[in-house]
Amino acid sequence: MKILSWNVNGIRAAEKKGFYTWFQKESPDIMCLQEIKATPDQLPPHLRNIPGYHTYWNPAERKGYSGVATFSKQKPLMVNTGFGREEFDNEGRILITTYPSFTLFNIYFPNGKKNKERLQYKLDFYDEFLSYADDLKTKKHNIIVCGDVNTAHKEIDLARPKENEHISGFLPVERAWIDTFLDHGYVDTFRHFHTEPHQYTWWDLKTAARTRNVGWRIDYFFVNKEFLPQITNACIHQEVIGSDHCPIGIEIKE
Repeated sequence: MKILSWNVNGIRAAEKKGFYTWFQKESPDIMCLQEIKATPDQLPPHLRNIPGYHTYWNPAERKGYSGVATFSKQKPLMVNTGFGREEFDNEGRILITTYPSFTLFNIYFPNGKKNKERLQYKLDFYDEFLSYADDLKTKKHNIIVCGDVNTAHKEIDLARPKENEHISGFLPVERAWIDTFLDHGYVDTFRHFHTEPHQYTWWDLKTAARTRNVGWRIDYFFVNKEFLPQITNACIHQEVIGSDHCPIGIEIKE
């Protein structure tokens, strides 16, 4: 089974750059998108209902902002679009799909760069998510978490760590939360399989950083430790263009 995740920075913009053709070629079992910036009624029919997939949308209440979507060949047992708290659920950041062998979180975590209030919102969102995921894990659910976490964990995860240590996305408090998350029994799948540097998932468009690979690894697949033996590979598709992010993926034993 192949699961892919991609912050498309606008699904309509990504479609103009070949998203649908790429999607058909990859044919993942599950595709998770973040920052779709659209509602289903704003999309052409071939994107609104991709043949062979059950499609689930959670757009933000605010137009042209945030939003997540999950495309799944297998119909989930259950679909949830929030944690149960309005302040976190109304921005279109959460899609939770439950399958027989795991629960999949497709999450577009908040960005904290705007101001102190948004940074605190991001940290509160992190904690609410962890509480929700831990509750499922204690009930013996296997957990897969994918999406744009908006934080680089270690110095190896961004090209210029020293220059960004006081910037949201690489603040000590944000990185410490990822430490806490992993301490709760979750694993960064990419780092489990790959220890080499210069592996990034986001590049600043304004500075044409992608051509120089001056990037950040802020998109992740995490799983609970008990489920890790079922993961056979984790990858970053740096060659795929169409957004300021690139797709990432994992493979699971059938």
